[in-house]
Amino acid sequence: MKKICSIYKSPRKNEMYLYVLKADGLERVPEALLPFFGTPLHAFDLVLTPQRTLAREDIVKVLDNLEQQGYHLQMPPAEDEYIEHLPEELLRRNDPM
Repeated sequence: MKKICSIYKSPRKNEMYLYVLKADGLERVPEALLPFFGTPLHAFDLVLTPQRTLAREDIVKVLDNLEQQGYHLQMPPAEDEYIEHLPEELLRRNDPM
């Protein structure tokens, strides 16, 4: 199963992305989602297959959401994840001890 999708980034939330089938555009995205997401900004197009890996998302879940609901919303990572990936130097600089 190969899907060509367009990926949009949110102007309101850093690292929040909306995946849609390129052929459908934004027509299957619920209106109620857009005020929360903001006006979608096209980031890039991508061919998705079950064999492809994505940095933060499970490709099977993304493909299933595209098929079932017509979009996939990638939420920003939790703040804990940001802290886990900060270089040790930055963590030491902010340590009050």
